[in-house]
Amino acid sequence: MASGGTGESGFTVEAAGRALEAACGDVGLDAAGARLVRLGSNAVYALADGRVIVRITADAEELAEVARTVAVARWLAEVHLPANRLVSGIAQPRVVQGHAVTFWESVQDDEEYATLPELADLLKQLHWLDEPEALALPYFDPAPKVRAGLAGLGAGVRPEDAAFLCERADRLEKEYGRLDFVLPFGLIHGDANIGNVLRNRAGRAVLIDLDDFALAPREWDLIQTALFYDRFGWHTRAEYASFVDHYGFDVMNWPGYEVLADLRELMMTLWLGGKAAAEPKAAEEFARRVESIRTGGDRHLWQPF
Repeated sequence: MASGGTGESGFTVEAAGRALEAACGDVGLDAAGARLVRLGSNAVYALADGRVIVRITADAEELAEVARTVAVARWLAEVHLPANRLVSGIAQPRVVQGHAVTFWESVQDDEEYATLPELADLLKQLHWLDEPEALALPYFDPAPKVRAGLAGLGAGVRPEDAAFLCERADRLEKEYGRLDFVLPFGLIHGDANIGNVLRNRAGRAVLIDLDDFALAPREWDLIQTALFYDRFGWHTRAEYASFVDHYGFDVMNWPGYEVLADLRELMMTLWLGGKAAAEPKAAEEFARRVESIRTGGDRHLWQPF
């Protein structure tokens, strides 16, 4: 396992590694040779057998949210929607050394994203489902996420930039409250983009990252793909057209599109701002994004992060 380094909330590799070894020992898995995939608000490890992914939260205060994600994953398996599956035969989530721990089946050996039509098909299938009340999904509201992002801006952010983003958040919060949504309100993935749909070992597209499931206007699940095409140029016109064709609705033709697009790019920018003090590359990209938002500049200069 890797050593050194600190994630969000002061979560260290050493603390995560100790929790990993203890949690794996509790359930009869071998932590030897585990590879640290990511360290942020969660530590994510791939076990050496290549079949199990272990997620460890920074602290156990997130237990309720993790338990909800586990419940969502189990329900998706019951309704046969292709998504990331929990390792069977293990009671989850587990609390180990003050961390909430979950065990997931590894989707693939080598990272391979699926296509936009496949993402659209999965979202359409998901959006037709009626979630059971037992999941107790929250109602989606972008305001708390935006406010948390603003509160997380630290020493790496200039006061004038923080003030500008705060003013923008105030305006967008009011505009969001006045939107007239046209798609049915209901179950959403919450972070639907091409990075969260992988091709599994059988070649099938599956949804991953189930943490943000909520009840909301379905337009929110379509906004990132439109934004990535329209403003960032990360998708081609043909790719976006195929997404629209498979889903059956073009969110860019809806009058509220610009407000949702502005909200999502603000959230993406605030997330980088929270990393700016510790990561020079994040600080550089954050500054670029703030300047383009302030001046109406070209978002095609934005880099995926």
